[in-house]
Amino acid sequence: MADMSPSVRLQEMIRVIRSARTQGEERGVIQRECAAIRAQFRQGDNGSRSHNLAKLLYVHMLGYPAHFGQMECVRLIASPRYNEKRIGYLGAMMLLDEKQDASLLITNSIKNDLSHSSQYVQSLALCTLACMGSAEMCRDLAPEIERLLRASNSYIKKKAALCAVHIVRKVPELGELFTPSARSLLSEKNHGVLHGAVVLITELCERNPDTLDQCRKAVPELVQIMKGLVMSGYSPEHNVAGISDPFLQVRILRLLRILGRNNDTASDAMNDLLAQVATNTDSSKTAGSAVLYETVLTIMDIKSESGLRVLAVNILGRFLLNNDRNIRYVSMTSLQKIVQTDHNAVQRHRGTIVDCLKDQDASVQRRALELSLALVSAVNIRSLMKELLLFLSSCPLELRAHTTSGIFIAADRYAPSQRWHIDTILHVLTTAGGDVRDETVPNLIQLITTAAELHSYTVHKLYRALVTDISQQSLVQVACWCIGEYGDLLLKGECEETEPVQVTEDDVLDALETVLQSHMSSPATRAFALTATMKLSTRITNNVDRIRSIVSIYGSCIDVELQQRAVEYNALFKKYDHMRAAVLERMPVIDKNSPGHSNGDFTAGFKEPELVKVKQAETDRPQETTDQACDLLGLLGDSAQPLQPTTAPSSASTNIGGDLLDLLGGLDPIPAPTVTVYEKNDLSLKLQTDKKTDTGVTVTFTAFNSSDTDISSFTLQVAVPKSVQLQMKAPSGDLIPAQGAGPVTQTVFLSNPNKVNLKMRVRVQYSKQGSVCQDMLQIDSFPAPAWQ
Repeated sequence: MADMSPSVRLQEMIRVIRSARTQGEERGVIQRECAAIRAQFRQGDNGSRSHNLAKLLYVHMLGYPAHFGQMECVRLIASPRYNEKRIGYLGAMMLLDEKQDASLLITNSIKNDLSHSSQYVQSLALCTLACMGSAEMCRDLAPEIERLLRASNSYIKKKAALCAVHIVRKVPELGELFTPSARSLLSEKNHGVLHGAVVLITELCERNPDTLDQCRKAVPELVQIMKGLVMSGYSPEHNVAGISDPFLQVRILRLLRILGRNNDTASDAMNDLLAQVATNTDSSKTAGSAVLYETVLTIMDIKSESGLRVLAVNILGRFLLNNDRNIRYVSMTSLQKIVQTDHNAVQRHRGTIVDCLKDQDASVQRRALELSLALVSAVNIRSLMKELLLFLSSCPLELRAHTTSGIFIAADRYAPSQRWHIDTILHVLTTAGGDVRDETVPNLIQLITTAAELHSYTVHKLYRALVTDISQQSLVQVACWCIGEYGDLLLKGECEETEPVQVTEDDVLDALETVLQSHMSSPATRAFALTATMKLSTRITNNVDRIRSIVSIYGSCIDVELQQRAVEYNALFKKYDHMRAAVLERMPVIDKNSPGHSNGDFTAGFKEPELVKVKQAETDRPQETTDQACDLLGLLGDSAQPLQPTTAPSSASTNIGGDLLDLLGGLDPIPAPTVTVYEKNDLSLKLQTDKKTDTGVTVTFTAFNSSDTDISSFTLQVAVPKSVQLQMKAPSGDLIPAQGAGPVTQTVFLSNPNKVNLKMRVRVQYSKQGSVCQDMLQIDSFPAPAWQ
């Protein structure tokens, strides 16, 4: 490659650099050119300063150091020649920032140029200040900018308005200086000035509530400007894809959204305009879609009429049919935010939303999944669940866990029957058993135990699934548990709900042995299988010796858990054989409200053995029976997992144990101060203790939402030490309205006969703007009068 002379022009330097074959060759060319530029800077060659700085800026754009040109920028800005000023200001915007001391040196030059007779020199100074002006520069030059906002030249007023936006962002207290001038700019006809004025007013309103109140008086003026844009004829100067200046329309709609939020008068003034924009804007092109999208956001954010909100939802529904995936994604994101408040309107577009599950784009699929789960109700649970199960069979791996969790929640809430509920969960376990949460197995076991008339049907179905595939660990664990509990029903071969299968004792034991010996089985799965094998010893008659042999093999297993189980089971065969039938009898029905029931992963982080799950309501079962049930749970392998709390029911609590609560009444409660225990995402949770008795106290949690959007699916879960008895009442609701419109309360009754120091753990879970939030709280201190 030919050497490059120091006086080479910019175009020639670019050509030589682009023709470099390697990065090292390119670096060598740039180093030689930078050395030549430095030498000419030192020589003070005024004739080539602007050319050298232009070349240096290109070097800077390639990522090479060019800081030695900063002072040259200052010199060129002070030059009286326009072409040198232009390069100097460009260099300042690229090489300087507010952290550089050299930036302060150009403050006086900018001030002088703001008063220059040429509008182009003034615009150079305005653009530079708007790009890299520091807070000190903004304070010094703000009066000059305010003066230019009142200039007669539209070109200068447009630049000055955008510069004022930068000043307000840097120094918010200067906003009051620009408010009168900004309001006056709305009477301009030039679209560039109007655009700058709207952006400036938007910035002022977002940063100062007083300015927001003042600018609400400009709503009629903004409405007239917007109507003129919507109803104006074709204008080549402003037309974009058939829409008159969509950029200005979007900015005005965004400002109207801010002005109309939480204000009835301003909202009423713009309702007719929004309906006009929504019906007259063509959405076939991207520009029209952008205007319609801003219109929808404005309708949903202000206090609009119900008919207008339905119109907005229908616009989003049309967006779902658009071929552009970005538009479909944006539409579903917006629908996700309003599905709680306008559920019926969104429900009309359920079919289109479900079709988006088949999209090839993972982001669109995720949004469609979240929206589909939010649309599930008791009315559409069967049809919508078919679509979700079909999606589960082919969805991406990263969406499987979210899909299974959503299906389980929907099925638990809206299941039309227990058989349908069981079939749905088994379908999920068969399809994606490796992606379900840990609490799925105990929850399904609890569901199966309560459906006594379906025990035969369930054990037959699970046996078929076990023989077919043992790779899905969650499914295998539930199948082993059911075979251990209801193996006698399986061997009878009697099942009205499904075609019975004739199964022999050897077939069942072969299936369990396969699970025990499979390399795919986890230690927990083997424990389920070994316990099931042991339980069958009391349910079959001809193969007890084979069971004894299987159990004895694992007495020397390398896995400590399996070894301990096998040793204890061998003891049941020998020393305690007379107790074997009683110990291994069928499990009683597991009540969701019983202390032994696990419902969720709430206490996954609880390591203290004394912490147990709390009760929601007193049960009629004697304490001895409860303890026996917990012991039997331990035999089934649940002892390795901490006992977990339940969530308060969504319906009204029954008055079981009401008499006991009446016995504790009659004493005046000692009031205690309210304590804030949680503040995050605009959600605050306060705790108050009152209604104190000799051994009991009522704890009231109150949740407030200070954000602009509703918080849904709000639940609390609580765990306390074992010596404290706890009963949770149903919450006042699961939807916390925005802006503190109404709190949600949750009452907890605590019985503390030993008056121990109370420690409480609380899990807070809620959904906000389509995302699920979850936090764990530790409360170690309570008001002393409550326990003394």
